[in-house]
Amino acid sequence: MQNHKIPPASLIFIFGGSGDLNYRKLSPALYNLFIDEWMPEKFGIVGIGRSPYNDEDYRQRLLNGIRQFSRRKEDSYGHWDEFSKHVTYLQMDAEKEGDYQKIAEVVKAKEAEMGEHPNVIFYLSVAPQLMPDIAKKLGALQLCSETSTTRIVIEKPFGHDLKSAHELNQLLMGMFKEEQIYRIDHYLGKESVQNILSLRFANALFEPIWNRHYIDYVQITASETVGVEGRGGYYEQSGALRDMVQNHILQLMCMIAMEAPVSFDANEIRNKKVDVLKAIRKISKEEVNQVAVRGQYGEGWMKGEKVPGYKQEKSVNPNSAVETFAAVKFYIDNWRWQDVPFYVRTGKRMNQKSTSITIQFKTAPSYAFPPEAAETWRANRLTISIQPEMEVKLRFQSKRAGQSMTLSPVDMIFNPKDGENEPEAYETLLLDVMEGNATLFMRADQVEAAWKIVMPILETWESRPPAGFPNYTPDSWGPEDAEALIARDGHNWITMPPVK
Repeated sequence: MQNHKIPPASLIFIFGGSGDLNYRKLSPALYNLFIDEWMPEKFGIVGIGRSPYNDEDYRQRLLNGIRQFSRRKEDSYGHWDEFSKHVTYLQMDAEKEGDYQKIAEVVKAKEAEMGEHPNVIFYLSVAPQLMPDIAKKLGALQLCSETSTTRIVIEKPFGHDLKSAHELNQLLMGMFKEEQIYRIDHYLGKESVQNILSLRFANALFEPIWNRHYIDYVQITASETVGVEGRGGYYEQSGALRDMVQNHILQLMCMIAMEAPVSFDANEIRNKKVDVLKAIRKISKEEVNQVAVRGQYGEGWMKGEKVPGYKQEKSVNPNSAVETFAAVKFYIDNWRWQDVPFYVRTGKRMNQKSTSITIQFKTAPSYAFPPEAAETWRANRLTISIQPEMEVKLRFQSKRAGQSMTLSPVDMIFNPKDGENEPEAYETLLLDVMEGNATLFMRADQVEAAWKIVMPILETWESRPPAGFPNYTPDSWGPEDAEALIARDGHNWITMPPVK
């Protein structure tokens, strides 16, 4: 029996119900919530798509996905049989306005079945270009005017640039209130990302030194070993800056740099994040070459396997100038962070799959120690690893055993998992949607503030074709210019040892 509060009755419509995201992520997440007794006592899940499934065939497809992608692949206790009773399929054409009455009919039938009006959640797991039209047609339904019980979930990318993001916000807010709109960024659902707030604000030893007086610089790396994995068509319209920096990485920056909230109210947390985005120093187009580096991988070898270059990938223009690597130096102009550089980088076909945040503290004075101690002198460093392993590592100085005063850096490691079967990011986020908790979701002003930060870089790169693409090999750490970007300040990129 559960000993926690569970969400109210909910009816979840998944547009793109026969698609890849639902198959790999959404249905496995909902199934895990059901096993852990976090799902409402009364709930329904309706997959929407054009594919001609009946309920039984659709359930079998989802079960295949769960067996392949769920963190619980075994069904030893018959959970699936009970869960699948709540799953149905609605075949409809999302482009036909008349078909949307089918949704209203399903809601009415479920309302009668449950004996109460459930939260109605529309999850738009569809291509970005389809979202505005679906949102318009949903907005015309009478039930969407019930702001306390109707919610719409929008997958990233949220817009292609500042203009399109603003237009999409305006369109959505013309039919829904802000509290009904859940702009999802799956990074924010990761346990290790949420742990940043606990690390910072629940521990008195960090907050007093979390500022420009004690921190030298911050690095954020989000690297992948894979290429575009058959998504060349999407990536040609995106690139590393749009795909990773504008959303995931800037959100991580916000969590590291935000001021302490007065409560964990959703808008209080999001207000503090927006303050960070607004304080990030504006980059002029003339400065872009000094603070931003782009790259594109060529063909080569990856862990002993021959791999194609980006231009040879499926659905990619053979003359493409799209970046698969981006590195940027940011500054946050406020009292806490003035003149502390934040170095961020992301790329595909890199040496490791890793997402980590490094807080490099200023070096302690060594004048009181003998020369042999100074040889191995190292500044303190806090590393928050988000993937592949969730880990927090604090480096400090310690004396080596022996008669001489020789120091060595020592790592104190905290692994928050401790062997537990941690929830996937989508589990956390879907539960929050059902509960009406918007803390981990992007607000309209957050989205637009993030686009404003990267637009000068995007516009400069689009107006100036890159010289020398491809400029880094697979299984490397990106182009040489990225090393030069940080070396000019006397620093170097910090890489994590590979996970064994």
